Amino acid sequence: MHPHPYVLFLSLYLAQGLPVGFMTHALPVILRTEGVSLAQIGGFGLLMLPWSIKFFWAPLVDRWGVVGLGHYRSWILPVQALGILCLLALASINLDGFKDSGSLIGLFAILMLMNLASATQDVATDGLAVKVLMGQQQQWGNSFQVLGSRLGFLIGGGAFLWCLDQWGWSVSFYVLAILVILNTVPILRYQEPQQRIVLKKQPAPKAISTYFLYFWQHTELRAWLWVLLSFKILDGFTGPVLKPLLVDLGLTLTQIGLYITILGACAALVGAPLMAYLLKNMTRANALLIISMVKLVSFFAYVCLAYTLERGIMIEPWVVYLVNAVEDAVAAMLLVVMLTLIMQYSRQAFAATDFSFQVSILATVSGVLYICGGILADQVGYFHYLLTMLVVGVLCLFPIEYWRRQV
Repeated sequence: MHPHPYVLFLSLYLAQGLPVGFMTHALPVILRTEGVSLAQIGGFGLLMLPWSIKFFWAPLVDRWGVVGLGHYRSWILPVQALGILCLLALASINLDGFKDSGSLIGLFAILMLMNLASATQDVATDGLAVKVLMGQQQQWGNSFQVLGSRLGFLIGGGAFLWCLDQWGWSVSFYVLAILVILNTVPILRYQEPQQRIVLKKQPAPKAISTYFLYFWQHTELRAWLWVLLSFKILDGFTGPVLKPLLVDLGLTLTQIGLYITILGACAALVGAPLMAYLLKNMTRANALLIISMVKLVSFFAYVCLAYTLERGIMIEPWVVYLVNAVEDAVAAMLLVVMLTLIMQYSRQAFAATDFSFQVSILATVSGVLYICGGILADQVGYFHYLLTMLVVGVLCLFPIEYWRRQV
């Protein structure tokens, strides 16, 4: 019996989310605990480079594949194996040497290779999803995508920090590797529909300018391009700041692992299917604007936390847990809407390429601003920085409203 498509995509995005969860949720906390500066932590934003430029090799994923294994499946299996090898290599690194620049470079190199494997797996998985999921399956499929990713973040981020406290660095990475192996089983048992592969014979556009021209040829598509360019500005600027803020608020690794990352991921697991259900009764355009506004309200709570830190006001840990959980739930809801719209604007003939190009825009904006965010926050402090970013977030609503009017 072959796995249901929803189960398949849940497992693929979970396997992808495990190492990414470590890099985005656990690594900043670990580095900050080891005394690494916010500026250096921001430099690790370069690890997201493969996610920004994956559209360069996405046409190859659309065009080439082993028919006997399944077109996209023949890409997913080897890069997932490479990711497992990277996790095993990370297990051999000495955690105590992180203050040494050589150890940081070695860590960076392995994580970069693992990101390259994860980004390529994502290209192939997205292409498979666009081909397989139709109609309302798209919003539920993207809900399972977010569920899988958030579960990966939960385990690779929060549970990893707990394991690090209990079992140490090496054992924690062995556990991650085993989990990725287990989540490879569904794609091993899945038989990719042969009729979906015919489209690979159509030549995909090769120049980046071709894709911009595609989005520039119609008023609605031009408006959507502005949404893509502005959607991740707030996340990019605040990415290297929010987790270190929790460390400076006095939370331990176990508290951040159990009550921040894991509780936050559980909140996201509620938010994602809730948004898929809500999309049955509201338009995708209205949903994107409304949830974006709700996200700004939840972000304001982080501004308040930064204010209490700089004023020396004591605050109960459960308040921090609640703020983080609400923000994660809203972020998951927003991601379901965004991915569904990205799938909607992806052409069937160039499924992996169009999807990857749009997601790459989000990743590029987020990655570049991530690097800048750490440097700026080091200069002005948490409160003034996050307050400024709240204003930036409000300005980012205007491209969404402009696009919504075109729709």
